[in-house]
Amino acid sequence: MTVAYPIAHAWLSTGGTGAQNYDEFADDAEITAIIAANPSSALAIEMPHRAPDNVGRSFRDSLPDAVSRLQAAKDDGHYTSADDVVVLYRITAPDGARAYGLWCMVATDQISTSADEPGAVIRNEDVFIEKVRERVALAEATSHLLSPVLLLQTAHGDALHAALAHAVAAAGTPAVTDTDPAGRSHEIWAVGAGTTRDRLLALAGGGELVVADGNHRSLAAQTAGYPRFLAVVTTPESVAIQPYNRLVSELPADASFGGSSIDGAAEVPASGGRIHLYTRDGAWSVELPRDADGDVIDNLDHALVERRLFAETLGLDPGDKRITYVGGDYPASWLRDEVDAGRAELAVLIAPVTVDDFVAVNLARQKMPRKSTWFTPKARAGLVVAQLS
Repeated sequence: MTVAYPIAHAWLSTGGTGAQNYDEFADDAEITAIIAANPSSALAIEMPHRAPDNVGRSFRDSLPDAVSRLQAAKDDGHYTSADDVVVLYRITAPDGARAYGLWCMVATDQISTSADEPGAVIRNEDVFIEKVRERVALAEATSHLLSPVLLLQTAHGDALHAALAHAVAAAGTPAVTDTDPAGRSHEIWAVGAGTTRDRLLALAGGGELVVADGNHRSLAAQTAGYPRFLAVVTTPESVAIQPYNRLVSELPADASFGGSSIDGAAEVPASGGRIHLYTRDGAWSVELPRDADGDVIDNLDHALVERRLFAETLGLDPGDKRITYVGGDYPASWLRDEVDAGRAELAVLIAPVTVDDFVAVNLARQKMPRKSTWFTPKARAGLVVAQLS
C-alpha cells in the first residue's frame, strides 16, 4: 500500500518562477527585493503582501493580486500543464553533491501528530497558527498549492534514492533548470502513467514519512479539508540538518544571562549542551540546566532555549513578535551583523539537532520544538504547482 499518488493536474515551470519557500526568510524586505527583481517569482503569489505594490497592505487584502499573478504566469507561458503525473526532482550543489526527490500528492488523512494517532505521515513540530491560516487562505483563493511539504522516507530511503537516480539518468533533458541563491541547480522531469511512475510511488509512499519541512503547509491541508497535499518525498541520503538560530529585537532592561565570556566571535556551538549568546556588550557561552525528569524533547537545546531563556529569563513566549527564527542559510556572521547594526539586541546561536535525536523524537511520535530543524537542500517553490480543482 502507498500513501503517495500522482498529481491529477500539475503545472510545470518553464523558467523564472522558482523561489525559496515563503518561510525561509529572516527579513521581509528580502522578499520584496526578490519580487521586484523577478515579478514572475512564485514568492509574488505566496507572499502577495510583500510585493512592491502591496507593501503595507494585509495578507488577506492582497490575495486577489495573488490570484491574478498566478493566472498571468500561466497566460504568459511561465507554466505548462501536465495531467496525472509525478515529477522527478534532482538538486545538484556546486560541489557536485546530488539530492533526489519525487513531487507527488500524499494522503492528508495519513498525517499523525501523536503516538495514539495512526498514520504514515509524521508531523513533528509545533506551529504558529496564524501562518497556517494564511496558507489556508492562499490555497482557497488560488485553488492551487505552490509550495510542497518535504517528506523524508524512512523505510525505503536507499531503494528510493537508487530508483530516482536511475529514473533521472534515463529521463533526458529536464523540463526546467532553476538555480537557487546558493548556486544549487534544481531540475524536474514529468513522468506519466506506467511502471516507472508506479514503482516510484510505491517506494515513496510505502513507509513512514517524516515532515522535514512544511509543518504549517501540512496542517493547512488538514484545516482546509483537502484529501491530498503537494509533497516532495526525499531520502535520508539527500538531506542534512543545519542550525536554526534566533534573534531577539528587544530585551528587558535587567536581562542577565550568566555563562562564561567568549574570546573572539560568537559562532554556532560545535555540539549540543551549550548555546552561544551575542549582544553589543559581548558574547557568552551558556549551559542551560537540563531537566533530570524530562525526556529527549524536554532536553533538546531548542526546547531549553524556549523554556529557560525565553520564558524564564526574558519573559517571552516563543511566538512573541520580538523573536525572529533564522534558518541555516544565514551564517553566524549575519546574525552578529544584525545585532551590531542595531536591528536586534540578542543573537542566540544553537547547535543543530542531531539526526539521532530527530529520529528518536519521530519514532516516539512526539513533536519537535518550533523551528528546530533546518533541512537542506530545501525543495524550491513554484517549480511544480498542483491545481486543487
